[in-house]
Amino acid sequence: MALEQELKLVVNGDIDIDLSALVLPNYKIDGEMMTTHLVSTYFDTNELYLASQKVGLRMRQSDGKWMQTVKTSGYVQDGLHQREEWEHPLAFAEWDLDKLKQTPLATIIENPAIWSKIRPIFTTDFERKTLQLGLDDGTQIELAYDRGWVIAGEARQAIHEIELELKAGDVAYLSLLANELQRQLPVSPNNTSKAKMGYQLIKQ
Repeated sequence: MALEQELKLVVNGDIDIDLSALVLPNYKIDGEMMTTHLVSTYFDTNELYLASQKVGLRMRQSDGKWMQTVKTSGYVQDGLHQREEWEHPLAFAEWDLDKLKQTPLATIIENPAIWSKIRPIFTTDFERKTLQLGLDDGTQIELAYDRGWVIAGEARQAIHEIELELKAGDVAYLSLLANELQRQLPVSPNNTSKAKMGYQLIKQ
């Protein structure tokens, strides 16, 4: 289990963000900007039992690789999302139940009446551009620019956001970096995760 700490910023408007144009003199860029295509399928029952238990389950595909992820709803304020997360790579698009039983899903998996009803409920499909940023004190932050869609049946909603994920260091640096981005870009704090966007779509 890891504590995921990230600050989300929604991009206001349809303009594409050019990460290479950012001026961040206090930060060192580690490596080149990376671009990936991420497709994630989220699972729950028709009655949204997992959501009622404040836990999420997804399977993500990227470059032919698979990852299963469990997250709690955690704490959200002013765009800062803090939650417990369990991630495990998969050889195929099939659940590793042994790993899942090490998460809050354990009692659900052991209850066939619930686990047998788990099904795909919505998908996110987006392109992610990332920069790895560092400070002299060892702080490491991943800056990710995501653009794509949340899809639930015939309904869809645009994804257009920046995520700042703390990899090492003090979480206060996320807010400092977010403030700097707000001075340079048309962005504002976002309390709505992609998972929450999906649940909102299927409830419409």
